Amino acid sequence: MKQLLLSLLLLLLANTLSAGVWNSPHNTDQPSENILFTSFSSPVKHLDPVISYNSAEWGIIGQIYEPPLQYNYLKRPYVLEPATLTAMPEVHYLDKNGQTVDVTSKNIAFSEYIFHLRDDIRFQPHPSFVKDTEGRQRYAKLTGDELDDITSLDDFALNDSRLLQANDYIYAIKRMAVRQNHSPILDSMMAYIIGLKDYSKDITNKVKALKKDKKIVDLRSSEISGIKQLDPLTFSIRIKGVYPQFLYWMSMNFFAPIPWEADLFYQQAGLKEKNLTLDSFPVGTGPYYLAENNPNKQMRLVANPNFHTELYPSLSPEEQKASGVPDEMLVDSGKPMPFIKEVIYSLEKESIPLWNKFLQGYYDSSGIASEAFDQTINISTTGAMGLSPEMEKRGITLRSAIVPSIYYMAFNMVDPVVGGYSESNQKLRQAISIAIHYEEYISIFRNDRGIAAQGPIPPGIFGYDDSLAGHNNYVYDSVEGKSERKPIAYAKQLLTEAGYPNGTSSKTGKPLTIHYDATSAGPDQRAQLDWMRKQFKKLGILLVIRNSDYNRFQDKIRNGSTQMFMWGWNADYPDPENFLFLLYGGNAAVDTGGSGINSSNYKNPEFDRLFDQMNTMENSPERLAIIQQMLEIARKDSPWIWGFHPKSLGLYHHWFGNAWPNQMANNTMKYKRIDDKKRRDLQSQWNQPVLLPIIVFFILIIGIIYPLLRAYRKRQAFVIQTQ
Repeated sequence: MKQLLLSLLLLLLANTLSAGVWNSPHNTDQPSENILFTSFSSPVKHLDPVISYNSAEWGIIGQIYEPPLQYNYLKRPYVLEPATLTAMPEVHYLDKNGQTVDVTSKNIAFSEYIFHLRDDIRFQPHPSFVKDTEGRQRYAKLTGDELDDITSLDDFALNDSRLLQANDYIYAIKRMAVRQNHSPILDSMMAYIIGLKDYSKDITNKVKALKKDKKIVDLRSSEISGIKQLDPLTFSIRIKGVYPQFLYWMSMNFFAPIPWEADLFYQQAGLKEKNLTLDSFPVGTGPYYLAENNPNKQMRLVANPNFHTELYPSLSPEEQKASGVPDEMLVDSGKPMPFIKEVIYSLEKESIPLWNKFLQGYYDSSGIASEAFDQTINISTTGAMGLSPEMEKRGITLRSAIVPSIYYMAFNMVDPVVGGYSESNQKLRQAISIAIHYEEYISIFRNDRGIAAQGPIPPGIFGYDDSLAGHNNYVYDSVEGKSERKPIAYAKQLLTEAGYPNGTSSKTGKPLTIHYDATSAGPDQRAQLDWMRKQFKKLGILLVIRNSDYNRFQDKIRNGSTQMFMWGWNADYPDPENFLFLLYGGNAAVDTGGSGINSSNYKNPEFDRLFDQMNTMENSPERLAIIQQMLEIARKDSPWIWGFHPKSLGLYHHWFGNAWPNQMANNTMKYKRIDDKKRRDLQSQWNQPVLLPIIVFFILIIGIIYPLLRAYRKRQAFVIQTQ
């Protein structure tokens, strides 16, 4: 018996030692070779590119779908390049009669973009492409018996594919026009694409009738007047006037191609009931396809066997220097992508467990939770961020990037106290702008994850200038070649000149009181609001916080009943127009029934004139000169306290290659690579099982059981002897 117990103990230890990494949170039956392990924090709801406008969702569908254009992975500032096209789109300018005119003509009524597709791009394998002997969709009319045996796409016996065609892009825009599909950009695109508004109205009514009769909606026979197929691999889109930013939209998933076969296939009621829809299982031409969709546990992407040839980008020495790209990011230049065979997304609702699993090597990359910031980051006396010794010892890499966003504090320019355009009004806002010490705010509340803004345009966007020439000289001084916030004494001087010496009105003798509208009063927000009051107190100004729910706050913005508030904007596309239009008078909220995006209601005629001139220009020295004039006007008027541009921080294990932050691109997985041998070796090293407690436990068990067994055997022997 003793030998048996010892044998069981040795067998257990042998199994434990041979199990490798025994506490992996991932499926141990799944081979880990060339697989990227990552996570998502909440269930993904929409994977239909017409519907989705969520960064987490785009992080998945961006690997599956291919719009005509994409952002160069490495170059900065951000640059568009062909994705499925042979070259960048041609653009022709037309007068009202449809005759071609020069780009400098004052008679331009339309711009026409022509897209030439590559002839080697195929869709992923999918049952919707399977044809019967007569060339019809094999699975277009599934019977009840056939549906009984189907629970996933894997249950279909056959898959097929076909080449990408121009009509697939046109079909996608038709789907966008159907109101029942709830595309968030339909109204924006109707303002530009010729015929889209009329088509949307007509097709929406037809779809309503078809759905009422429970019929399949086939959009192939309908036409949008401004969109034409010129040949199987060429299509054109005609838009109103001149709008060069239209090309940025063509890099978004809304314009990804949708094969009509997949649309009709997924409309079958029997598949909808099984949650097999275009919204849950996309069909694209991208480097990956969705093999598993369990939004409450795991999602899995697998390399598309039909993916066309695409090579990792190269840069000239000049481009590399301008973009700040390290040499190790160019090792794979010219090699075919994707490098990773499979991507597994696991649901992780809590940040601390996710962080611990990253440190154990079970996730290949991670953000930095606030609770782990001090453990992870060292900040030097010069403000530079670096990794802690613990992180460096693990071979972790830190990469940071300024997000093309801005968070700002706005003055309501129609308010009688803080608004207006007189010199005294300007000086009041300039004084407050100096007093609100955003460098301190970033340090205290954002762990130094951000930079103070000098205007509305963030880094990485044409028109941003990080030199001293580009700083806001109404708030900052140049001191020994560095930009320093002006002293509070100067702000008080401006306040006196504005008619408020020591924060008291020279007209009424009453203290200046300003109301700040906020939408939350939680513990973190209360600390920030207390800090804000102290900033105003430095000038003798009383700041009164007015809390309300978000709906009430939006109402105040729409009707112009605020004085000051915090707001923000994320880039839709990397063009200065996408930020400067936040200050364009024609977009003022109070003049547009609340629909305008100019929430501060700023209206300067010269700024607006320059905006109209700059808006339709290509990036050039001439455009840059106009932008600089606009920035000078806005800085002097100070409708915003310019706030800050947030900084994203990413941590990567050193086996995770080609991880380069790109804040505009959504299709970055194909560029990355994994060294699985390094990962497995370090996972094993970092997660060695602690066997001593197990051994001690079993010895104790043996120590307890063995005497009992021995006593039992003696008793049995005694009983036998006495019989």
